[in-house]
Amino acid sequence: MTRLRVVRYLNTTPLVHAFQKGLVDHDFDLAYDVPSECASKLDQGISALGIIPSIEYARRKPPYRIVPDISISSKGPVGSIFLFHRGALARIESVALDTSSRTSVALAQVILKDKYGLDIVAVPHPPDLDAMLESADAALVIGDPALEYTDRPEDRLDLGREWTELTGLPFVYAFWAGHEGAVSKDEVRKLIKSKDLGLDCLGEIANEYAVTHRHPVSLYKAYLSDHLQYPFGPDEQAGLKEFYRRAHRIGLIESEPALRFYET
Repeated sequence: MTRLRVVRYLNTTPLVHAFQKGLVDHDFDLAYDVPSECASKLDQGISALGIIPSIEYARRKPPYRIVPDISISSKGPVGSIFLFHRGALARIESVALDTSSRTSVALAQVILKDKYGLDIVAVPHPPDLDAMLESADAALVIGDPALEYTDRPEDRLDLGREWTELTGLPFVYAFWAGHEGAVSKDEVRKLIKSKDLGLDCLGEIANEYAVTHRHPVSLYKAYLSDHLQYPFGPDEQAGLKEFYRRAHRIGLIESEPALRFYET
């Protein structure tokens, strides 16, 4: 049985919904965690494959391989990665950074440096917005916690919008990656099939999620349908390479990796 580590956020559900509902026969063992822990478990060899933050692919030596045709990305506002601030943006010196994230932390540093000319002091913090804003000038919150903060009064940057305004490209937040030879071609095809089936079930996924969360179904459906994208084509690859270029330039990664994909 092949162990998969899955991020336990709404944005990953379309990738595994078909597995959860028995729509695709498989021998995968799915375990769920926050993005940073998915990356750690994969690095430790506990999982064969994981949905990992895109920055972690660039930090892995030797490099992983990527499952083709699948990413979690946006072109424009993403709706779940917010940099909240109460004072003037130009006066931000410290940022409380959600400890469950890695890619979004790097993205925030790139945006603040390249677009606003700001160098920040990072303050790691669990995703509790009030406590974060007590400890720093701004707060980065991602994923499901950020969705629940959409009606907060504080000023914010949507980092998906900021990235696309800066570069004109999509931003790739995460993708399936794993060790060389960890999955067969047939398993790769099943992962792609699961994504394709999941994209036909976004309304169902949003309905199920809304049962245990406080916002209306329409918000979660719009998030999945209008803000997020799931291909990994030439535009997404160009956006990812641009992120690596900028992250390398400000010292967040040692080098810009080539993208290496599993075969199908």
